[in-house]
Amino acid sequence: MRERLHHRRESIRERPTLNATYRITLGAFGAVVLLAGIAMIPYPGPGWLVVFAGLGILATEFHWAHRVNLFAKRHYHRWADWLSRQHLATKLVVMGATGLIVLATLWLLGLFGTVGGWFDLHWPWLRSPLFGG
Repeated sequence: MRERLHHRRESIRERPTLNATYRITLGAFGAVVLLAGIAMIPYPGPGWLVVFAGLGILATEFHWAHRVNLFAKRHYHRWADWLSRQHLATKLVVMGATGLIVLATLWLLGLFGTVGGWFDLHWPWLRSPLFGG
């Protein structure tokens, strides 16, 4: 299967217009995946996995993406190793900061005001400054 994919990619490479279209399409798709991953980083879940997937997609065509992917993985592992060696208090502070980022985002997106409305709570501080009006 790998040989078939390689052969298919080489046949695309032989046609300049098709090759440019392929690279632009793949670059746009990889960039969207990468940006989605970056947006997900501060939240619990697969943010870093999506970042590495986006960089992996881009690395199939762009050498700079391969270098960035190696750099990001190296520093991600350094951060994870550092955090695993820390005292419980430090880990709790990191978890608390993550929780605050999630809560702030939910508030800015108007979720608190929406849920408050379900319970007939129309407190001003529940309204999002962006969408609360």
